[in-house]
Amino acid sequence: MIPLMKNAFLYETQTKKELAEFIMTASRLSMSDKCQQFEQVFAKTQGRKDCVLFNSGGSANLALIQAYKNLGVLSDGDKIGFSALTWSTNVMPLIQLGLIPVPLDCEPQTLNVMSYNLNDRLQETDLKAVFITNALGLAGDLDKIRELCIKRNILLFEDNCEALGTVLSATKTGNFGDAATFSYFVAHHMSSIEGGSVCTDNQDLAEMLRIVRANGWDRNLTSEQQHKWRNRHEIQGELDDKYTFYDLGFNLRPTEITAFLALTQLRYLEENCLKRERIFKILDAKIRGNDNFLPLNHDHISFLSAFAFPVICKSPQVRDYYIQRLEKENVEVRPVISGNIQRQPFYKKYIKDEYKAPGADMVHDCGFYFGNYPELTDEDLEILSSALMN
Repeated sequence: MIPLMKNAFLYETQTKKELAEFIMTASRLSMSDKCQQFEQVFAKTQGRKDCVLFNSGGSANLALIQAYKNLGVLSDGDKIGFSALTWSTNVMPLIQLGLIPVPLDCEPQTLNVMSYNLNDRLQETDLKAVFITNALGLAGDLDKIRELCIKRNILLFEDNCEALGTVLSATKTGNFGDAATFSYFVAHHMSSIEGGSVCTDNQDLAEMLRIVRANGWDRNLTSEQQHKWRNRHEIQGELDDKYTFYDLGFNLRPTEITAFLALTQLRYLEENCLKRERIFKILDAKIRGNDNFLPLNHDHISFLSAFAFPVICKSPQVRDYYIQRLEKENVEVRPVISGNIQRQPFYKKYIKDEYKAPGADMVHDCGFYFGNYPELTDEDLEILSSALMN
């Protein structure tokens, strides 16, 4: 069988041995110094000023939106554009926190929102912010999207959970917007089993994210930041400040285990991404001549850190045919994320306005993906290539 992912970790045996030793020797397993260490290292790796670690990528999305509301930058009823081709935890926080989600269509051959998709939607409605999902390691023309957002005074967020390491216009995905979220769930580029983060250059946002992450208190801020909050609210004495809650928050804290695993896998990130790009290029070249598929457009991407290998067929019938061929070879397949998320039950329950998204509909009806990860063998690649031949 060729599953979506063969192992929880790259170099799994070694990682598990190191984890066992860490658990046996660590004096504390709840959030502490190891989490702070990971934040510093990952921020430097990504090239942002700050990183805030969470217990999942979904929590990072939730905290990001709550933090902007706490700061007064976003308010109830604001319209937020988001990628129609996305994962549930990109749009659910918008609904849960009283914002109005506005789907942005994608270009099927890039799987992503392009600047013209955003511009088309802006002809219909104004947006306060845009939350772009960099789907499956690919990306839209983020440089042009950034320019459009700056011109229109629109906040830009990226969900970079599936595109860690991808580069276009000499910039890593996750670094185009005001903030970006990342996931370290199993099968992502680096796994801490569960885990996620927000990276940003906005120090006020990073400070608020740490408040949101831990029930609304200041315990994980710097002493200077704590002093500021305690003076602002006239908190007297070391006893009261321990259980003072300054703004709305959740318990979204990671553990030291999360941080240890993330640091361990971060050592292998470059190797992981290089192997994913190599596999993607091999498969892409082999099936590019098959007229049953839409060729993927990634010419604007200088380094493609692929999360998976997507296939966009020219009809639902062709999609069904190739899925059957892959399943016959015991290859595990999935839809392309959640498809057009407007067609999901939860979305139709809570959101009555529907926007046309023909690109996302095509991917929904005609697309699928299978795994792309370093442990795929040459034999695996031959099986996958043969099953996708004309």
